[in-house]
Amino acid sequence: MHASVGDSVVVHGRTVGSHDRKGEILEVHGPGGTEPFLVRFDDGHEALIFPGPDLSLVHHEHGQAPRADLAPSS
Repeated sequence: MHASVGDSVVVHGRTVGSHDRKGEILEVHGPGGTEPFLVRFDDGHEALIFPGPDLSLVHHEHGQAPRADLAPSS
């Protein structure tokens, strides 16, 4: 999975009643835009994450509207 600073993530709830968590990528630590990513979630919590199949990435291209990549990536 490739991402850039400023892209958004959605971590989908894995169990019934779990809510999705949304956040923004602050730093990309892997080569060429790969994981791990430092993410600040909507609740202010920051975490270093390695995306799994429950994560969707929303790319933000400079000067354009966000483009959603909502299919879970592997």
